[in-house]
This record gives sequence, C-alpha cells and structure tokens, in this order.
Amino acid sequence: MMKPETKIIQLPKIEDPRGNLSIIEQIKQIPFEIRRVHWIYDVPGGCDRGGHAYRETQEFIVALSGSFDVIVDDGTKKKTYPLNRSYFGLYVPNGMWRTMTNFSTNSLALVLSSTEYDENDYVTDYAEYQEWRKNPSMIPHSPVDITSVRMNEPVNRQLLANGKSVSDCSLCELNKMHDPEGNLTYMYENVHVPFPINRVFYFYDIPSGENRGAHAHKKCHQFMIAASGSFEVVLDDGMNKRSVLLNRPFWGLHVPPGIWASEQGFSSGSICLVLASEGYDEDDYIRSYEDFLNYIKLEKKGCD
Repeated sequence: MMKPETKIIQLPKIEDPRGNLSIIEQIKQIPFEIRRVHWIYDVPGGCDRGGHAYRETQEFIVALSGSFDVIVDDGTKKKTYPLNRSYFGLYVPNGMWRTMTNFSTNSLALVLSSTEYDENDYVTDYAEYQEWRKNPSMIPHSPVDITSVRMNEPVNRQLLANGKSVSDCSLCELNKMHDPEGNLTYMYENVHVPFPINRVFYFYDIPSGENRGAHAHKKCHQFMIAASGSFEVVLDDGMNKRSVLLNRPFWGLHVPPGIWASEQGFSSGSICLVLASEGYDEDDYIRSYEDFLNYIKLEKKGCD
C-alpha cells in the first residue's frame, strides 16, 4: 500500500448571511480519527513553530485566521504550502519534517492529530531525521481501517449522560502552554472533554449583530471555544436560562444534549470553534423551539 502524501484538502464551506461555517469530520474530510486537538495563537512576528517530525502522528493544519506557511520536508526536498483560508487545510502524514513559519498578525492555527501526545513520537534533530529517512522501512505506515474506527465502538454512556438542566453545562479552563514563539492550548477526547471527538466545526466571517445556533441536539455533545474574539452563549433547558460569556481561547463550554443553545454578541473577527461527539446527522437536530419544548416533555415522561 502506498504511503499517503502531503496535500491541501478543501473543506466544506457553508455560506450563511449570519457567518460562514466549515466542518472537519474524521474519516470523511480527513483520513484519520481525531484523538487530539490543539490551536496556536499569539505568535510574535518572525517566529516559527514546529521544526520536527512524527514517527506515528498524522496531522491536519488549518489557518482559522490570518495566514502562515507550512514547510514540509521529506529529507531530500522541501515544499512550502501557504495556508490563508479557513476552508482549506493541509494533511501531513507521519514521517515528514514540518515547520510553520511566516505567521501574519493575529494568526490562529488549528491542528488535528491522530494520536495523543507521546514524547517518543517526536524526531527533533534534523540530522537524525535524515538518517531515519534513508531507511523507509523504519517509518511506520499508518493506514486507517474504516471498519475499526472508534466512532463505531460502544461509548461510555456514564460520560455521555444527557444534560437535563442548564446547570449541567460546564465552563472549563483549558491548558495554556506559554511559549515565546506563541501560546498553545490542547485537548484530548475523553480527557479534557467527556466524549470522543468525531467532528470539529467553526463559525467565522460573522457580521456584527448576527446570532448563530438556536437549536438543540438529541445525542450530540458539544464543546465551544472562542478561539478568537468573544461571544455569549445563551442556554435554555425549557424552564431556566443561563448566559455564558466566552472571550478567551483557553476557556470552553461543554453543552450536553437536551439543551437549547444560541450564540450572540459576536465581537469583530470572532471565531467559534466547536468540538462535537457525533458526526453530522440532521435527525439529531431540534430546530424549532416548540418542538424542543415537546421533546423535553416527552423525555421527562420517559423518566417518570
């Protein structure tokens, strides 16, 4: 089987007067399961990020805002991939040396990874990397067997107990790794969020005064982050309402299913990043508030 190649992948761009939306779903838009998500921000001018290779990890890199270049090196030749659109991303297979450079002001880099962090997975010495590349058999090949992806395995239902109240929506402070070359926040599925990450999507180009959301989910858990700018999330369980302000890229809000949520008050240049427990399924959405109230009533009857 041939090793996957580095390539630019165009993502869905759902245009909307309230702001555009792009989706990254594991196995569909990218050829691996999402085990880890991190984003890099506050990168000073002239600084680079990366400068290493992975033995096992595959990556998908998106410029959520601003622009930067990714230089990919296979040990013999280099190629530069400019990233400057939210609906394009770069797939980097394992075994490639990559460096992120030429960050514009206010750049925001989103990186999805196929593995959790493992220091032994890194090759950080370029001379060692070149020796490693001379023997291709040493570079693991990481094909994805779609029949065995974890999204098809039983889910820990204790972790995914449905929310019944706005008090079940948790505001969480995330890890923030300070670095002179730019800050980084990361999340693992089933660790920093209490669910598997099967889908990532984000809103951008949001006009002032517009609202997003205004729906509920039957099964899907969501974790919302203001990756850039700020906005308010209004939560509603059918009886009580609660508003949560998101205005830092290292804070996030867990919204379990069974909660009506809408986003409003977006500041200029805001980006709403959402990690979701399920792939897209229109049947999982409740888009009418009246239908939501009826759904809540039926759920309560089922629990009596």
